[in-house]
Amino acid sequence: MEALAPFGLTPASMLRWGIALVVLLWAVWVYNRLVRLRNEIANAFAQIDVQLKRRHDLVPNLVDVARKYLQHERETLEAVTQARGGAQRAADRAREAPADPARIGALAAAEGLLGGALGRLMAVVEAYPELKADKTMRELAEELTHTENRVAFARQAFNDAVLDHNNAAQHFPSVVVARLTGFRPAAMLESTASDEERRAPRVQL
Repeated sequence: MEALAPFGLTPASMLRWGIALVVLLWAVWVYNRLVRLRNEIANAFAQIDVQLKRRHDLVPNLVDVARKYLQHERETLEAVTQARGGAQRAADRAREAPADPARIGALAAAEGLLGGALGRLMAVVEAYPELKADKTMRELAEELTHTENRVAFARQAFNDAVLDHNNAAQHFPSVVVARLTGFRPAAMLESTASDEERRAPRVQL
C-alpha cells in the first residue's frame, strides 16, 4: 500500500500508533490518579496519627494520677503502660506506610489492646470514689473521651480514602495498570476501641 502520511506511515500503521498513544495516555492518567489517591490515604492517616498521639500522651498522666490512689492495682497500671508502648510502636510503623494492610492491621490490634487496658482502668476508677472525684482525673477522662471521638471521625475519613483508592485500583480496566505498577488494595482501619472498652463504664462528669 502506498504511504499516505509523513515518515512513510500507512493509514493502518497510523491507526495502530494512534491507539497505542491513547492507551499510553490513559495508563499515565490512571497511574497519576492512583498516586493521588494513595497520597490522600497518607494525608487522612496523618489526621488519625495526630489524635492517636494525643491519646498516647494522655495515658502517662492518667496512670500517674491513678497511681496515687490505686496502690493495689499495679497490674492494671502496668498493663496500660505496656499497651501504650505497643500502640506507639505500631503507630510508628503505620506512619511509614499507611497504605500497607499489615501495618494498619497491626495498628488496629495494638490500639485495641490499649483501649481494653484503658477500659479496665476506667472500670477500676469507678470503684474508687476519691479517685473518681479527683479534678485532674476528671479532666483527663473528659479529654480522653473527646480524643476518642476525634479518632473515630479521623478513622472514617481514612476509611473513605481507602475505599476510593481500592475502587480505583480494583476496577477493570484500571486494575491492569494498578497491578503492573505495584498498587495493591489498602486496608481500612478497624475501630481502635475494643469490645471490652466499649462495655467499660466511663467516668461520669
